[in-house]
Amino acid sequence: MATQYTQPPVTPQMVAAHGLSEEEHARIKDILGREMTYTELGIFSVMWSEHCSYKNSIALLKTLPREGEHLLAKAGEENAGAVDIGDGLAVVFKIESHNHPSAVEPYQGAATGVGGILRDIFTMGARPIASLNSLRFGPPDNPRVRYLVDGVVRGIGDYGNCFGVPTVAGEVFFDEAYTGNPLVNAMAVGMVKTDGIVSAVASGEGNPLMIVGSKTGRDGIHGATFASEELTEKSQERRPSVQIGDPFTEKLLLEATLEIIKEDLAVGIQDMGAAGITCCSSEMSAKGESGVLIDIDKVPVRETGMTPYEILLSESQERMLVCVRKGREDAVRAVFDKWGLDSTIIGHVTSDLLMTVRLNGEIVSQVPSDVLVLGGGAPIYHRDTKRPAYMDEIVRIDLNDYPLDRNWDDTLEALLAAPNICHKGWVFDQYDSMVRTNTAVGPGSDAAVLRIRKTDKALAMTTDCNGRYCYINPRRGAKSAVAEAARNIVCSGGQPLAVTNCLNFGNPYKGEIYYSFAEAVAGMGDACRVFKTPVTGGNVSFYNEDPQRAVFPTPTIGMIGLIQKLEHITTQWFKDESDAVFLLGRNEQHLGASEYLHTVFGQTKGDVPPLDLGFEQRLQDGLLAAIVRGWIRSAHDVSEGGLAVALAEACISNREQQIGATIQLADSIRADCLLFGESQSRIVISCAQDDAAAIGGFFEALELPCTHIGTVGGASLKINDWIDTGLEALSAAFFESMPAFMEKVG
Repeated sequence: MATQYTQPPVTPQMVAAHGLSEEEHARIKDILGREMTYTELGIFSVMWSEHCSYKNSIALLKTLPREGEHLLAKAGEENAGAVDIGDGLAVVFKIESHNHPSAVEPYQGAATGVGGILRDIFTMGARPIASLNSLRFGPPDNPRVRYLVDGVVRGIGDYGNCFGVPTVAGEVFFDEAYTGNPLVNAMAVGMVKTDGIVSAVASGEGNPLMIVGSKTGRDGIHGATFASEELTEKSQERRPSVQIGDPFTEKLLLEATLEIIKEDLAVGIQDMGAAGITCCSSEMSAKGESGVLIDIDKVPVRETGMTPYEILLSESQERMLVCVRKGREDAVRAVFDKWGLDSTIIGHVTSDLLMTVRLNGEIVSQVPSDVLVLGGGAPIYHRDTKRPAYMDEIVRIDLNDYPLDRNWDDTLEALLAAPNICHKGWVFDQYDSMVRTNTAVGPGSDAAVLRIRKTDKALAMTTDCNGRYCYINPRRGAKSAVAEAARNIVCSGGQPLAVTNCLNFGNPYKGEIYYSFAEAVAGMGDACRVFKTPVTGGNVSFYNEDPQRAVFPTPTIGMIGLIQKLEHITTQWFKDESDAVFLLGRNEQHLGASEYLHTVFGQTKGDVPPLDLGFEQRLQDGLLAAIVRGWIRSAHDVSEGGLAVALAEACISNREQQIGATIQLADSIRADCLLFGESQSRIVISCAQDDAAAIGGFFEALELPCTHIGTVGGASLKINDWIDTGLEALSAAFFESMPAFMEKVG
């Protein structure tokens, strides 16, 4: 690094190019009592970006339920949420987006998204036990979309497989709305002893600050700013803003980090994700109500001529900042040396509340830590809302426009082969879902289930969201996302505990976009309060637009549930000949917003199905009680594709033991609504015939609709006189569709 460093004077043009408004520029000058230095311009531009400050969303996010009797870390307090699950153990989990990097460089964008969320887990002292993801792409007949799918899936698989964490669940959704701006949301789950959680804090005057892990390069500079603007045709020029990941180094970093935590060598630790050293040092010192002094020339770099601006803003992967207990520096170095990783003291904690950066002893930046961070002095805005005009038109639907003289066998096969319903084995077969041998239920059922070592308990986990629902009716769509996530947890034998979310929307400065955001947050809050699943944190990702359109509003829900006994673990597929099949809930004459209309008629139309949250909770509570009693052999929620698709999946989704069913539905509603409508709060269950009477009486006593609709058995699925299709044909449609369209990659 050069011994002389002259910073260029900051101009209004520079400020605008860094994404700061004139009002923000004036506010910064008032805070500092002077003009910013060029290095400080970089610092404010990333810390006051939407990605880091949540300036356009935090006011609404604070309305979400964030209290719960089992919470150990509330939303925004730590790198991830933490929930007490008993036996002296806590589950730590979080979901975040890596959308824009994945649109530009899908492999590294997705891989580093996984790496970043894993670091958020183990910086808290938790060992990662599972990875999940939620992915959105344009139609798969588009070659560019298939290229993105291929790169994203390989990036997720390679990073997780090499790091050694099982990727156990997720979802993949295709729609024109995501063509130019895919969504890549990564979730990670870890386990820690309740007394072993480490905070992201820098405190204790004189305590050293140590950068550990990889050296710093120029990759990822202004990644946070890049994530806070719309994608354009020039976005490919921003490839340097996409970080490069190394899962093998991250694995070493995991072990070294957990070792120094176990030996009580660290006061606090934070991952260097968005905004790198800048974010870590300002947030850790603000939380510790302290200051930090950083000697930027001491940071290990892998490229020559790097300036303080570049080093501070670099988002090079596999790095963390550790506040070390004074006098234990050599012990920390010894641990990282053992694992072959850099560990360098780059500064120390002060008492002046300032984030000070020096180069060769000369101050190049000095800013109060608190003014940079979320919850401190970062801006908070309340944006205007405007209800989109399309919402009044799109909900109108006349069922008479959809003829009933159809071949329902062919229709069912078409839906099973549809990109949004077909089996996603092409995706998750690239992931190692069994590494560490705790996986009890991997991809392919309603939720993944992992055994908790040395206990008789298990964790259920899922990600859910129907973006089409949220486009049509964002409040009800967000409620439905939470309800479906909880339903999936309960269908697997678990009690829902808490939520993490990844809120993917377009430009918040557009009133129509912000209306959808505000409505979705309100709907999510309503549902989480009913299910007693507090929001532990997550991520807001705005500016998900390309030059043609914004993505569907997509508030992805990641949910964790606790299974009290391993014998309660339940899967979605039918088990034995002659088992009785029941439907919990009611079939309604509703076809709006359905996958049926989208697949068969090419329409996104009709209102989102109504949802009674109180009824949904009672239904879930009843099912969980029946599972605990040992009556339920399978449980599968009715969602995309409706009842016929849910029944088909119950017959064929376990390829090792497929079994048919004969179903008789007595509802006096239209066949298309009955077979493929997506009425909410419905679950298909099966039980032994000997338990059928008890189940019927149990749900009747709870005043919950429970209808005996058929019997398991045979080699086909029969539904009234409408459908009679062999399992072989159903399997071909369901399992062969995605491999067929992905074979066109290249």
